[in-house]
Amino acid sequence: MRLPPHKIATQGIAQVPEGRRIFPKMTVEENIMIGTLPIGDAHLDEDRQHMFDLFPRLKERRNQRAGTLSGGEQQMLAIARALMSRPDMILLDEPSLGLAPLIVRQIFSVLRELGKSGKTIFLVEQNANHALKLADRAYVMVTGEIRMTGTGAELLANPEIRDAYLGSH
Repeated sequence: MRLPPHKIATQGIAQVPEGRRIFPKMTVEENIMIGTLPIGDAHLDEDRQHMFDLFPRLKERRNQRAGTLSGGEQQMLAIARALMSRPDMILLDEPSLGLAPLIVRQIFSVLRELGKSGKTIFLVEQNANHALKLADRAYVMVTGEIRMTGTGAELLANPEIRDAYLGSH
């Protein structure tokens, strides 16, 4: 049975689609608060503070219109908004796409923290090095077909993967 999106959101699953989809005319704080819609605002203050702890730049810009943020800040906001629904699983599509290396490291640091806290992270990512370091389980797909599978560490150590995706020879 297929559930409609508003029901899926109440089942402990959140998504951060590719392209940093935020509400540009709303403030950072308003965007974050929208993330509570599936679950209500019983934990709003606590969860909002947690997002500001994870992403301090968002706290500095809480009253700023989201559309004026940098690309990296918009990605942080999209992730924070998804986390406000207290998901058990978060789906992320290309969270590093088009971002500066420093921002990519910050985002993957937060994702690592989330994984350690027990959240399931389902990640589609072109930055194989960061993704494999984060992954408990990884799949390499080529033209929609699974070509290789293993733990992140196994695939990082695989010479074929290193040569094809990590640029080391």
